[in-house]
Amino acid sequence: MEEVSTPQFSIDFTDTQKSIQETIREFTQKSVKPVIMDYDETQKFPFEIVKQLGEMGFMGILIPEEYGGSGLGYVEYALIIEELAKVDPSVALTVAAHNGLCTNHIFLFGNEEQKKKYLPDLVSGKKIGAWGLTESFSGSDAASLRTVAVRDGDHFVINGSKTFTTHGTVGETLVIMAITDKEKGKKGISAFILEKGFEGLYASKKENKLGMRASDTTQLTFDNCKVPISNLIGVEGEGFIQAMKVLEGGRISIAALSVGLAEGCLQAAIKYSSERKQFGKAINEFQSIQFKIAEMATNIEAARLLTFRAAIEKDSGVPINKSAAIAKLFASEMAEKAAGEAVQIFGGYGFIKDFPVEKFYRDVKLLTIGEGTSEIQRLVISRILISE
Repeated sequence: MEEVSTPQFSIDFTDTQKSIQETIREFTQKSVKPVIMDYDETQKFPFEIVKQLGEMGFMGILIPEEYGGSGLGYVEYALIIEELAKVDPSVALTVAAHNGLCTNHIFLFGNEEQKKKYLPDLVSGKKIGAWGLTESFSGSDAASLRTVAVRDGDHFVINGSKTFTTHGTVGETLVIMAITDKEKGKKGISAFILEKGFEGLYASKKENKLGMRASDTTQLTFDNCKVPISNLIGVEGEGFIQAMKVLEGGRISIAALSVGLAEGCLQAAIKYSSERKQFGKAINEFQSIQFKIAEMATNIEAARLLTFRAAIEKDSGVPINKSAAIAKLFASEMAEKAAGEAVQIFGGYGFIKDFPVEKFYRDVKLLTIGEGTSEIQRLVISRILISE
């Protein structure tokens, strides 16, 4: 097998990438920022924002133009998620989950018929994509899921449930993992495409979350849910491997989301500390505040380099299992610390919803959990290093 060479690392963005970055930056200020707290307080899904992003080509970022997508790479994907997260991490999460999970799973592993049937509506934003792996008994141990799919004539019949399903309520196209052969363990897991309205498919409890409240998170139930054989993705037994590859790319999006959130915290902290006066001067004239800002900026820069290194490697065809895990681990934990420091700089006002860092502080916690917890990232990294 021919060895893939590692590209020389650089994040000198092209003019096209800079234009995409500026476009999404302007969009967030105009269309997202004014409605942030309304969506957060009411937990409404941002359908109008998704529609506009679909019209801009940002709901099919990684999908080739032949299926209606933008045909962009992971560098552009990371730039878009980063810019959205600076303003509203929950909208960034919605875009990341739609692009990187359901839509990308069908593109990477679906057959031509499935791609032509499902991708055009997904990449246009006409339909929202959901992706179901986690269950109440299988979180980090994804291979221990209990949802079962049994062949019955020209259908599979699925029974079980999923929890923490992003877009479980609003999603119209869903990719679900289920066991087709209990004796084979994780090699007996398969992936299926479901459609909203399939007999036996129910969206049950919508979760009332700490943060990311505009992003829809729901429990799903499958009660003798009938799925056509033609909706099996790949072949039986490939579902777990497919899911792990999808999550690998998803770690880049969570790292980018973490960087954007931390940048939003830093910008807010610099602005507030310049305006807030104590003891006769702006608080950013005190060394303790200056050091907090310097450390936040340094860690953000490091996380950004790690994130875009992984994105560049992904676009170059280089294996990213280690680099994506490192980027996700460092960036998510960095963002959590940055949000805490931003609240500290704001003092009592950081605890008030009138100021942006309160929401950043609530939103950030998911980033050390989703797409593999920090503990799982450490396992991934250590095992790769030990086996080298």
